[in-house]
Amino acid sequence: MFIGEHQHRIDEKKRLALPSKFRKELGKKIVITRGLDQCLFVYSLKTWEELAKKLGTLPVGESATRSFIRLMLAGAVDAEIDKLGRILVPEYLKKYASLEKNVIVAGLYNRLEIWDEKKWEEYKNKAEKNTDEIAEQLGKLGVY
Repeated sequence: MFIGEHQHRIDEKKRLALPSKFRKELGKKIVITRGLDQCLFVYSLKTWEELAKKLGTLPVGESATRSFIRLMLAGAVDAEIDKLGRILVPEYLKKYASLEKNVIVAGLYNRLEIWDEKKWEEYKNKAEKNTDEIAEQLGKLGVY
């Protein structure tokens, strides 16, 4: 299980060191793809295969569904974690998430999210202002 937020940096060669506490669970090979809210999603191969299988069974008759499938699957790339725990972030994904030098790697149960540090702070501040509303919606779903 991935939890917590961690400050890291992307070096000049577009490499990002993943938090050491996540590396064992991720394994040597991972998948990086476009995420929601202008961040990147990082999955272990096992979790990615489960998600991709679900996406592959969605009906493609609706435009929004097709767009989401394309966003997630066509935007995905296999990556290897090197001996120093780094991954190479492709330019198109770096551009999609507006990643600069300083990033946040956030653990979200079964995936990691990679955020530009400034965008993460903006997102987090907005969400923190709406915690009562968010809790109410989760209560309606029986989660909270």
